[in-house]
Amino acid sequence: MHKIQEWNPKFFTLSHVPEKYRQAVSKFFRRVLIARMAESPDLASSYHRKLKEAYHTEEKLRDPEVVRRSKEHLIRLLDEIEDSLSKTYIAGEEFSMADRLSKTAYIAGEEFSMADVMFIPVLARLALLNLEDEYINSRPNMAKYWSLVQQRPSYKKVIGRYFGGWRKYRTLAKTWCFIRLRNTLKKY
Repeated sequence: MHKIQEWNPKFFTLSHVPEKYRQAVSKFFRRVLIARMAESPDLASSYHRKLKEAYHTEEKLRDPEVVRRSKEHLIRLLDEIEDSLSKTYIAGEEFSMADRLSKTAYIAGEEFSMADVMFIPVLARLALLNLEDEYINSRPNMAKYWSLVQQRPSYKKVIGRYFGGWRKYRTLAKTWCFIRLRNTLKKY
């Protein structure tokens, strides 16, 4: 779980968003923060920290080394979990994935655990960015695990509901329309 928490997905995700969209969202975010600072002067210091963080993020995204390190960290994390899914040790004996799947199906054992809860958003993020083939399906045990997780009712209700099939595009379209409408009304 600590290894999953160590990876900061912000730079990896933003590096895969097209530049023009990233800039538009960043500009919108900064405008909202500045407007909130004017509305609530008592919270201005908190909004100022967020604004400073937004500028800092944009600055770091220009550095290819930061993006490369984030990508390498993700690859190491996925490789370690792929390895843990392929082997398990019980009382000094090693079992293959085929043997293990009949006994355990999740990262930390037979039952769905916090490690799984923390790792599923990482895989969902990769799927949302259309990077499944490169990062998930290229690892056979990870692909089996991902398909198993997607069949869970909790996944279907919480994540799959918004990011599966046509609903993924509906969610993105609703967000785009809301931003467009807000910008249009702001002019009048």
